[in-house]
Amino acid sequence: MTEIKTYHTLPAQARDIREEVFVTEQGFTKEFDDTDQIATHLVLFWEGQPAGVCRFFPTQEPGCWDFGRLAVRKVFRDKHLGSLLVQEAENQIRRLGGTKLALMAQIRVQKFYEKNGYTPVGEPCDDEGCPHIWMVKAL
Repeated sequence: MTEIKTYHTLPAQARDIREEVFVTEQGFTKEFDDTDQIATHLVLFWEGQPAGVCRFFPTQEPGCWDFGRLAVRKVFRDKHLGSLLVQEAENQIRRLGGTKLALMAQIRVQKFYEKNGYTPVGEPCDDEGCPHIWMVKAL
């Protein structure tokens, strides 16, 4: 059974998951930033255990929101939990009046976002030595 909880401050479970996935597994060093203080954070629980996380926040462009920091713990992967988090974030953003979602995806997971309706925009760019691409979706 899954449950997704919404937080308006970065909860310890989200911090732990992001540290595990982005810092320990992937080697990123700039994982936490000031945006964590203004973002909405979702934590997905699988059978009571924190399994995945993401965050979103409004951009300067009217109706546009930024989505990111989607991470699922290795033991919980291949259960489509990432897609559940994306869908829940999209639903919440729609309720808040959002009409567009933008994200910067690692190239290696670009196909995941394409399957969830996102379109790449522009050229790939580098973030801490990892190639990324901007992607957007109309809500």
